[in-house]
Amino acid sequence: MAKTKVGIIGCGNISDTYFKGCPAFEVLQITACADVDMARAHAQAAKYGLRALSVDELLADAEIDLVINLTVPMAHAEINVRALEAGKNVHTEKPLAVTRADGQRTLELAARKQLRVGSAPDTFMGGGLQTCLGLINAGAIGEPVAASAFMVGRGPEAWHPSPDSFYQTGAGPMFDVGPYYLTSLLCLLGPVRRVTASARASFAERTAGHPDVLGRKIRVDTPTHIAGVLEFRSGLICTLITSFDIWHSQLPRIEIYGSTGTLSVPDPNTFGGPVLLRNAEDANWREMPLTHGYTENSRGIGAADMVHALRSGRPHRASGALAYHVLDLMHAFHDAARAGTHVELASTCQQPAALPRGLQPGTLD
Repeated sequence: MAKTKVGIIGCGNISDTYFKGCPAFEVLQITACADVDMARAHAQAAKYGLRALSVDELLADAEIDLVINLTVPMAHAEINVRALEAGKNVHTEKPLAVTRADGQRTLELAARKQLRVGSAPDTFMGGGLQTCLGLINAGAIGEPVAASAFMVGRGPEAWHPSPDSFYQTGAGPMFDVGPYYLTSLLCLLGPVRRVTASARASFAERTAGHPDVLGRKIRVDTPTHIAGVLEFRSGLICTLITSFDIWHSQLPRIEIYGSTGTLSVPDPNTFGGPVLLRNAEDANWREMPLTHGYTENSRGIGAADMVHALRSGRPHRASGALAYHVLDLMHAFHDAARAGTHVELASTCQQPAALPRGLQPGTLD
């Protein structure tokens, strides 16, 4: 099968995961990488046998059809727009953009140019979440009536070499890890109608713990504990907490509550299980066999699905519309907390189609 030439922009911490993951898919071939820090680009190019280019050179390269954008969140919109203007399809790390306006601008430009935009997270395409989707669709818990999702822990300042950005506007737990949870909920339950929330920055500053920045004080400019409620278009209600303020917890990741049972969903920041089911008559939880592949780290699956979709004319699953609905949701939680009210979502999206069962490794159709 012919391979689509891919260029990666952004050679930071997350890039290794993509450099290692993308070659597992038969339609992807990474040929070049770029970074504003050319030393990082050259290091990754040497490590993976690629060409190191400047950002301008990569965007001007005629053989590259797909750009994977791994820059910092504040640069996502700029690089997405520049890639689209260069005639290239784009798959970006989350979030799609920092502001709603930039997210809309990205999608409108893609539509005008008849190009595709996709975004991480794509973990919902892994075996764990796809098994959950199959169980819900098969009626394993009856009619879904409620859900809960908890992303609670301590922030990354203790271990990350550059933790400042996690506490700036456009970051925090909602924008950093929240997309995994929100995207998974949308995959399983469909789009959201409205939200409400309370939020605060519990600590005015944080102290860095990584040896390179040990003891440095970090100013906190965004909420670090957000407690929200989502009302889905189906009528289902979900409780959500995202927090960087909690040392320890025994809360589950995600649970879906149905009329005849409960489904315990695995960590949405991973691709595998376990998937646990307990019906009304069950004395104990049952671990369900995974029905789909891609249970290990499969970064790049969203980009590969986009390529398959381009070739067949179908919608891609990790779509720009899905990513924008997530972006709109994240802002809506913060807006609701500031205003002390419900916020109606102006956006919506299609629930991503389930993956077929029995796919061969490296394929998606």
